[in-house]
Amino acid sequence: MASLNGKKVAVIATNGFEDSELSEPVNAVKEAGAEVTVISTDAGAPIKGKNGTSVQVDVASADADPADYDALILPGGTGNADKIRMDEKAADFVAKHVQADKPLGVICHGGWILTEADVLKGRTLTSYPSLKTDLRNAGATWVDEEVHVDNGWVSSRTPDDLPAFNKAIVEEFAK
Repeated sequence: MASLNGKKVAVIATNGFEDSELSEPVNAVKEAGAEVTVISTDAGAPIKGKNGTSVQVDVASADADPADYDALILPGGTGNADKIRMDEKAADFVAKHVQADKPLGVICHGGWILTEADVLKGRTLTSYPSLKTDLRNAGATWVDEEVHVDNGWVSSRTPDDLPAFNKAIVEEFAK
């Protein structure tokens, strides 16, 4: 497996995240040696997944600097993605991360955050199928694949795709 020793990975999420889409990628990058920081709309209180997983928030989106991180994970969950895309600071973080040409992993409804950050023109990715039109309207090419890698971006559709997604993010984040 590729090594992420010395790499810092940001995860942007809030209440309503898809539990496995946050916990499993975080575990995969930690096992590869990365340091993970959870960024949310508010710091301090833990956030809760759809199925009750509790995750401590390390930094509020208003205080997070994309320059401090080597890679980014955007988990799904309809409510999570919808709330995060309305957070201007989180969307700005994502836009600056992409402008710095750093890798990211996005799964399920996390693509909505990329739409809000206005970073999809010319990109190819997959997502939960209901986002297909939104992503296309934002300038992306949408594909229906278990995992798709596009120049440092790794995308997947659902929790069923997590084994392939986790392997691909570790490989891309290590480059």
